[in-house]
Amino acid sequence: MSEICKEKEEQKEFIMRPVVDYCFKELMNVEKVRNGFISAVLGIEPKSIQNSRLLPTILRKTYPEEKYGILDVRVLLNDQTQIDMEIQVLYFAYWKERTVFYLGKMYTDQIEEGQSYQELKKCVNISILDFVLFPDNDEFYSCYQLREKVTGQLYTDKLEIHVLELPKLTGTQYPENALMNWAKFLYGESRKEFEAMADKDEYISEAYKTLDRISADKMKRLEYEAREKAIRDYNHQMYQAKKTGLDEGLRLGRNNGIQVLIQSCKNLGLDYEHTKLQVEEGYHLSEDELADVMKKYW
Repeated sequence: MSEICKEKEEQKEFIMRPVVDYCFKELMNVEKVRNGFISAVLGIEPKSIQNSRLLPTILRKTYPEEKYGILDVRVLLNDQTQIDMEIQVLYFAYWKERTVFYLGKMYTDQIEEGQSYQELKKCVNISILDFVLFPDNDEFYSCYQLREKVTGQLYTDKLEIHVLELPKLTGTQYPENALMNWAKFLYGESRKEFEAMADKDEYISEAYKTLDRISADKMKRLEYEAREKAIRDYNHQMYQAKKTGLDEGLRLGRNNGIQVLIQSCKNLGLDYEHTKLQVEEGYHLSEDELADVMKKYW
């Protein structure tokens, strides 16, 4: 086979992975696709979503010193429910805190001074994760609400968090339903997998058509590959930083290795908390030891 033919064949077979945030956002730009996915997560009929509208993804700041909130996909449904969809490939140490922060800002941003609390509408976060957030829970899908600790009585339905932990799909058989089919589609890697899921649902079928179309777009492919490369580079750099720190610890002593690891993390642009997590995972320190080395070397 000539090089030109080989290249054409590779282009024909290429398909983006929906778990990469760039691809996911492109899929959610299509109303039928996002309505199908949202309805599967919320457990409602797709046709009950009469329309959905994409909103700006930057949450407003009331004061200059406030932290920005930048969402992946923000949607307003016809009943005024706001939905924040976040897809995260790389492990994020404080994911739970981040989602609560985003959800809180979405909720409070709905009204201004003088408006009634009655105006507040439901806000939902949907987290699609390529890492395990709850290792003690075998289920790939979880839904969190504000409930009374003992009786389970619902305090309010205005705040809700849905979590999909995609790696849990590997090696586990879950009952087939619309949400599981969507999760498998999002976690798929080949045309064969996507086609199998598309045959099960008209909304996933629309998602596959969109995936096929954007994968054939040369400019979108370049953007997708740039994002995928950034993810690979980050993973490789983190691996090298941790390995260098551990190797140095074996050669010259633990504290020397910790110092190297902290400096490597700083060079990669990691903040204090992420660096602290890398040290904790690499050296299994007690809380007091961890606090001491971070104070000494950060």
